[in-house]
Amino acid sequence: MIRHCILRMMAMIPLLGLISLLAFGLVRMAPGGPFDQNRAPVSPEIERALRDRYHLDDSFAAQYLRFLKGCLVGDLGPSLKYRNHTVVEILAAGIPVSAVLGGLSFVFALGVGIPLGFLAAVGRRAWGDWLAGTLSLLAVCVPSFVAGPLLVLVFGVRLGWFPVALWGGVDHLVLPVITLGTYFAGRVARLVREGMTETLRQEFVRTARAKGVGEMSVLLRHAFPLASIPLLTYAGPLLADLLTGSFVVENLFQLPGIGTMTVNGALNRDYPLIVGLVLLYATLLLVLNFLVDLVHAWLDPRVRHA
Repeated sequence: MIRHCILRMMAMIPLLGLISLLAFGLVRMAPGGPFDQNRAPVSPEIERALRDRYHLDDSFAAQYLRFLKGCLVGDLGPSLKYRNHTVVEILAAGIPVSAVLGGLSFVFALGVGIPLGFLAAVGRRAWGDWLAGTLSLLAVCVPSFVAGPLLVLVFGVRLGWFPVALWGGVDHLVLPVITLGTYFAGRVARLVREGMTETLRQEFVRTARAKGVGEMSVLLRHAFPLASIPLLTYAGPLLADLLTGSFVVENLFQLPGIGTMTVNGALNRDYPLIVGLVLLYATLLLVLNFLVDLVHAWLDPRVRHA
């Protein structure tokens, strides 16, 4: 098991290298350049000086090798749009905002979605199933760019309970977290419902009931750990998505997270910033999927012994 974990971690290194190479090359294939969005027209002499400063006229291999050398010492290069800042400084400023927003949204999605899915599976063909199914379907069908303005209008403008924008105290987080987490709460509820429904049909559940095990013990100790495996598989990529920010929610509530930076970097052809963001997301995704596999093996003895 330990040997397998070490090999998995070592395999992440060449995979991240391949991802960085693809991101480094694809972003340069997009039409336009990093200095096309300047407010004032740039003379050819100034543009040549800027391209020389950032080594944009060097060969692709030379630029990529320079980027790799910087990565080894934790330097992702200077931003081409925010020219007084490096990519690491920009990420350091935006990651805490997106991490807090994404982490709380993840907790909200699990805290709302798991009980809804559990209730829907246990109360099949009853009012609980109907209510939980309706709420989860509604959460999935209403996108964040619709739910967010409605929440702002009702709870921010009409009732005045919460601030409608900017990054401040805890009350500034309520509406963004609900907006971002509601859709994923619906997805979580549907996964839990399907997993519990399938698990409750298994032979070991009927055996536990036949031996006189209490119903709540059957549901929580025997059925739910196995039923939560589909949710666990989904939780890794979900957390990576949430931690790397949401452009819609961050832009709606004017939050200085990295979701907004991703879109701005793409529009401005900020090559180092885009590649840095891609590497951040890829690293999070690989690490979280690795942790999910470990927890999966712990929950399911069949996987652990295999």
